[in-house]
This record gives sequence, structure tokens and C-alpha cells, in this order.
Amino acid sequence: MEQASLKLLLLNPNTTRSLTERMAETAGAVLPAGVVLDTATAPRGFPYISNRSEALVAGAVTLEMLAARPCTPSAAIVAAFGDPGIRAARDLFPFPVIGVAEAAMHSAAMLGDRFAIVAFTQRMRGWYQDCVEEVGLERRFAGFRAPAQSDERLGTVQTDLRDALLECIEACHIHDGADVVITAGAPLAGFADIARGATKPILIDPVVAAVHQAVAIAALRKPYANGLGAWHDPKTSEGLDPALADQFAGKGSDRVADPPTLLRPGGRSGP
Repeated sequence: MEQASLKLLLLNPNTTRSLTERMAETAGAVLPAGVVLDTATAPRGFPYISNRSEALVAGAVTLEMLAARPCTPSAAIVAAFGDPGIRAARDLFPFPVIGVAEAAMHSAAMLGDRFAIVAFTQRMRGWYQDCVEEVGLERRFAGFRAPAQSDERLGTVQTDLRDALLECIEACHIHDGADVVITAGAPLAGFADIARGATKPILIDPVVAAVHQAVAIAALRKPYANGLGAWHDPKTSEGLDPALADQFAGKGSDRVADPPTLLRPGGRSGP
């Protein structure tokens, strides 16, 4: 297997493995040559995170998964829109942690004046609006839309709701003044590419945005690494996952395991 200059970890805080596979396929289509992509799926939690309470639980699981990583990545991508746990993870781990929501919103702000978010269910509205405020882009935010009646069969959302999603995207542009629209949520990974050309606004896939930003930030890590180091507040804990307890105690270390799966540009795997 060829040597990779960068190793990315795509971490899915949802427990649905098929969503991890869908996001990995989307990421693989834009992965630069020589970059390794490894994936991890939450071992516990929720099939799909859709509100603030679930996101809080998922944030803790995200920290556990990062602590249990087999080896240290060049950068990790938290692949759930809403970015559960990323700020805590940036405090705790000595490598860049990229959230798909934050990456998508910053990319949107660079590509247009105002951006909107389209999801496949109204349940995400409050949580996703909180995310915009946390990133500090409220003044650039044109609003949130989702189909009025949602079919939450995760595997077929893109086909079942295709027309309704396209209508939401167009409404964001025509009625809300958005020139960029983010297609948010793991079940919509890859939908922006399918819908591109069928709608007027610029479309952003959060996974694609996160991959490009993870590669860029990982490349910047060496000259700008002063803020990325060991955990500076070590303490003991009770009842935590052992790997996470070690991380909080300042004992987290690089671990070596079998090489991760190499995804070539276009999503092809193999040596």
C-alpha cells in the first residue's frame, strides 16, 4: 500500500453504519491522491441525531471514539451536522478536529453573501439554528427549510423526498435571499452533487466541505501547531471509558494498528 502524506478520520457519531458508508463514498469522490481516509461509527447512541439532547449524548460518544482511535490522524472529521463535541475535542486532542457543519458554513460564507440550510426533517430546526449562532454567522444566515412532511427512512430519504428537497432549495433562493444552500444531515450526503444543475443557488455538501478543509488545516498544522498540544488540565475520573479516562489524565498516546482503508480519488478503495 502506498504511503499517504495525510491520514483523515471520518467519525460518524450516529450508530447507523450505512450512513458512515454513504459519507465515506461522498468523501472518497473528492479525496486528494495519497490521502488516507479511515472511518468509525458510534458504538452506542442514536441511529440519527436530530435534537439538542441527542447531540449532547453524541458529543460524549465522540470524545470516547477519538480517545479510542487506533492511531493519531492528521485531522479528524466529526461527520454529523451540528458538530457534537468538536469544541471539547479541540481542547482534548493534539490534532485538528473539523465539524461538517462549521466547515459547510464557513465555505458558504466564502462563496456567497447569504446562506441557508436545507434538511430532510423539521426536527433539526432549533439545533441547526443554534449551530449557526455558535459559529457566529447569524448575520449571513438566510434561514432553515425542510419538507413539511418528512419520511425519515434514512436509506431512501434522497429519493423519497427529492422533489420536496428541490422545492425547499429553490424557496431558500427565491423567498429567503440565499445564494448558497447547505444540504444538511448525513442522509443527504451526496445529494448536493445530484441536485446541482436542477436549482439556481450554489449547493454545498458538508462532507465535501469538511474533507477539503481537513486537508488544508492538516497541511497548516506543522507551521501553526502552537495551539495543538497535550491536554493541559490532567485529572483523574470515575466510571469513564478507559481510553477517554487516560486522555483526561494526560496519558493519551499514539496507538498503532493495521493501516486504515485507502480511498483514492473517485471513491475507489484499495492499494
